[in-house]
Amino acid sequence: MAGRRRRPQDRYGRQAKREGYAARSVYKLQEIDAKVGLLRRGMRVLDLGAYPGSWTTYAAEKVQREGKVRGYDLQPFRGTLPPHAEILRADVFELTVEELGGASSFEVVMSDMAPATSGHRFTDQARSEALVMRAFELATQVLAPGGSFVAKIFQGGDFQAVKKAIAERFDQVRVVRPDAVRRESIEVFLCATGFRAAEPSEPSSGPEG
Repeated sequence: MAGRRRRPQDRYGRQAKREGYAARSVYKLQEIDAKVGLLRRGMRVLDLGAYPGSWTTYAAEKVQREGKVRGYDLQPFRGTLPPHAEILRADVFELTVEELGGASSFEVVMSDMAPATSGHRFTDQARSEALVMRAFELATQVLAPGGSFVAKIFQGGDFQAVKKAIAERFDQVRVVRPDAVRRESIEVFLCATGFRAAEPSEPSSGPEG
């Protein structure tokens, strides 16, 4: 059976090759970073859906040696990264908070995860939303107060509900569609800044005695 025809490289693909990045998607993160001030020297960054490594590489460049970038993906990573960055193999739905280091382990959680597309628009949107909500769930457990969250999402029927859920835990949520997103794509990025930790539950007063 004939293999899937490879999509011809556009200017972002050619630029990525020239500049030594694994994929053109790096320029989506670069534009997001420029718009929201995502990455700074010394930050600890969690990268979900990290393969083939362009986001991890860019983040490592921005946080420099004083920072740390840890990526996870279903696919094994065999490339090279600087000493303060790594990509581990894992299913995001099986990752635990303990594995990630616990509360306040990261200042940034970013997700470029996308489902294996089925060709059915509504199915793909639902799967994308599930990935975003899982990334958001992990972010609320490991982000330091004031931290940031960025996630790719296929716009669909529940997009506003997902955005609202994220907005409840962050000071600001912006929708960014970077120039490097292909014209035919329905993907955008939810960029949330100013993470607010959950308020502790009020202790029960108990029955009066």
